Amino acid sequence: MGSKNVVVFEDFFPAMVEKLGAEGFMKELSNGFRLLVDGDKGVITFESLKNKSALLGLKEMSDEEATCMLREGDLDGDGALNEMEFCTLMLRLSPELMNHSRKLLVEAIVNF
Repeated sequence: MGSKNVVVFEDFFPAMVEKLGAEGFMKELSNGFRLLVDGDKGVITFESLKNKSALLGLKEMSDEEATCMLREGDLDGDGALNEMEFCTLMLRLSPELMNHSRKLLVEAIVNF
């Protein structure tokens, strides 16, 4: 990732929020979760992440990177990511969104 031409997927999140609004953006994150979920277990497991990561352009994801992603997002300690953990992790990976998170929270509450 040392190349200046590499764009990381979370760099697009602020533009997505601006275009889709908070509710639409959360629906898109949920769609991303559904792409990666283990259909039998209902959560993102190491195996489902490794097997389906190419769908998100992450075909070169190493075992260590997949393990780190799961560990970083796993708030309940079960070794997998449920939908809320996945969405939370994706938001945390976007520094620009974190800077505007209060605005997003207010918008989501108003639209709820």
